[in-house]
Amino acid sequence: MTTSKKVAVVTGASRGIGRALVQSFVKEGYEVWALARAADALEQLARESNGAVRPLAIDVADEAAVIAASRRILEAGAPRVLVNNAGITVSAPINKTSTEDYHRVMAVNVTAPFLFCRELLPAMAAAGGGRIINIGSIAATRGVKYTSAYCASKHALLGLTRSLAAEWARKNVTVNIVNPGWTETDMLSNAKAAISKTTGRSEQEAHAALANMHAMGRVIQPEEVAALCLFLASDAAASISGSAYNIDGGGEAG
Repeated sequence: MTTSKKVAVVTGASRGIGRALVQSFVKEGYEVWALARAADALEQLARESNGAVRPLAIDVADEAAVIAASRRILEAGAPRVLVNNAGITVSAPINKTSTEDYHRVMAVNVTAPFLFCRELLPAMAAAGGGRIINIGSIAATRGVKYTSAYCASKHALLGLTRSLAAEWARKNVTVNIVNPGWTETDMLSNAKAAISKTTGRSEQEAHAALANMHAMGRVIQPEEVAALCLFLASDAAASISGSAYNIDGGGEAG
């Protein structure tokens, strides 16, 4: 890639995987646009980064806000990397999943990445190339009960990834997806709380149950996901596009 300044855009940047992504890219010398709803957390990230982080408070479910944020980013120059990390889930059987919940999951998990790619990708290509990294889930490749909206959204994100990879293959833009298993994030905490409430098990027991769904018997750390993304953003990954990387502790436990 020929762009002179390393700039990354990370959505869902205020916590969990997003926060680890921002910190990891900063350590690699990037300037990072950090996008999330939590303005205070973004400002804290900016203070910790000694000016390398540009906080931008935004609800990515708002199409107009995504377009406005993209234009603001482009005013400062085309980014080299876009990580579509923001994601939400709804845990309920389909007959208890409201249409409103379904639409919000799709808006955050699929429509926002589509919009950011549509708005930023052409400028990245014109500037010499770039990297699009979508944060999916193991739910992008298999069905998981009680999360039909979430699974549908992550399957759609996988399809978007593969389509854009083919579409921009001759423009020095790679598009890949990283699919974490259970990771030490708020989503894991919420799942543990739900298990405890439903089954009466302690949160420690719930944590062990979720960890044991991975063959390695442990959950993934956000920094491990960030490290994989840094590789996909590097020159060493210039020929990798349209790929899905599972980071799931060896897959399902046998």
